[in-house]
Amino acid sequence: MIWSMKKMPYLLILFRLLLGPFMILITYHNGEAARLLLAVLLLLGILSDIFDGIIARHLKVSNAVLRRMDSQTDVVFWLCAAWCAWLLNPAIITANRYAIVVLFIMEGLTYVLSIAKFGKETCTHALLSKLWGLALFAAFTSLIGFGYGGLPLMLAIVIGIISHIDVYLIIMLLPQWTHDVPSAWHAWQIRQGKEIKRTKLFNG
Repeated sequence: MIWSMKKMPYLLILFRLLLGPFMILITYHNGEAARLLLAVLLLLGILSDIFDGIIARHLKVSNAVLRRMDSQTDVVFWLCAAWCAWLLNPAIITANRYAIVVLFIMEGLTYVLSIAKFGKETCTHALLSKLWGLALFAAFTSLIGFGYGGLPLMLAIVIGIISHIDVYLIIMLLPQWTHDVPSAWHAWQIRQGKEIKRTKLFNG
């Protein structure tokens, strides 16, 4: 029983990894009729993202490998959600294409900077990045579930830009690669040789 519980974070990550392509498949085959179902699947996806880390920290199985898997699965899941949003709302996506392209470039740059400095991708799980995840959930739920961009999409774009800047600063400030760094301020503390506060809820 204990062994199976310790596998729960990995199962939640696998669930989210498979959920993204499944959402695309549903969108292609059902189109507009699948909007509400897709919104429910988005909810399941964000819940799995929230609880995989919390459960891993509670069970004391959180490690660099798990956190890197979580980060890369997040990228796959949100790219799949973006694909669904494009299939269902091409006009809205096209109208916001420049801001969306900027976000894609900024995301790619995090990999370039981190790999150039540390030899591996970034895995900060910063607080602003978590906030961006919630903003993405709201925006994609609005787009995919109800065909509306508006304020949720605008907030996701703005928060996304700010959170990426925070990640750039974290990468530049960290003396060596580490995971679960809440903010650029915490990265600065690590650079000064100080211990940062960790909690089971966010970054323990």
